[in-house]
Amino acid sequence: MPLNSIKSEIRTHADKQRAHLMQRFFKTGKGEYGHGDVFLGLSVPQQRKIAKRHYDMPLSQIVKLLRGKIHEERFTALVLMVSKYQKAGHDEQDAIAKTYLANAKWINNWDLVDTSAPQIIGHWSHERAYADKLYALAKSKDLWERRIAVLATFHFIRQNDYKPTLKICTLLLNDKHDLMHKACGWMLREVGKRSKPNLIAFLDRHATRMPRTMLRYAIEKLPEPARQAYLAAK
Repeated sequence: MPLNSIKSEIRTHADKQRAHLMQRFFKTGKGEYGHGDVFLGLSVPQQRKIAKRHYDMPLSQIVKLLRGKIHEERFTALVLMVSKYQKAGHDEQDAIAKTYLANAKWINNWDLVDTSAPQIIGHWSHERAYADKLYALAKSKDLWERRIAVLATFHFIRQNDYKPTLKICTLLLNDKHDLMHKACGWMLREVGKRSKPNLIAFLDRHATRMPRTMLRYAIEKLPEPARQAYLAAK
């Protein structure tokens, strides 16, 4: 079975020492955002190589892999899903994107979101003019659905469409989670790389309300005098 084969291959690369470090890095302790996640200790290149060897895995099997308790299984499943989406036609892309959202509860750490949301949900929502779906996700009580919404806008930014990023970051100004502050700040910084006036307009309006981490990420590429001025105004 394809599923058993890829799971077995993932396990052959297990590294206990690396797994221990990853458990700490991805905050798997009690009360932390990754509580309960289980790592085997594979590197990202190892996981991508495994996915490449299983490129023809059916979507139904990818979903089963995504629902596994092992972090690297979920990561590899998402790499496969991205690859399948990018090669798919219109109708199959719809099916993959909807499957992704229906299984969002298993896309439950920041690396899982970041490696897949722009390529799948970002592309899909941009091509189908579904930005409203991102705004709905941004209002979710679930941390990872909110991060999917923010990271999906990376695709819009690459198309020089900044409105979804700016709107979602405005919606999330009062978000309590540091991971969301970082995600919003990162996307705002990406807006600024392509359109400094859009970033400056956002900062002039919201800098005093932005969580400090979000602000620091957003202004990272600005000239030092501008950075200090925004930090002083906070």
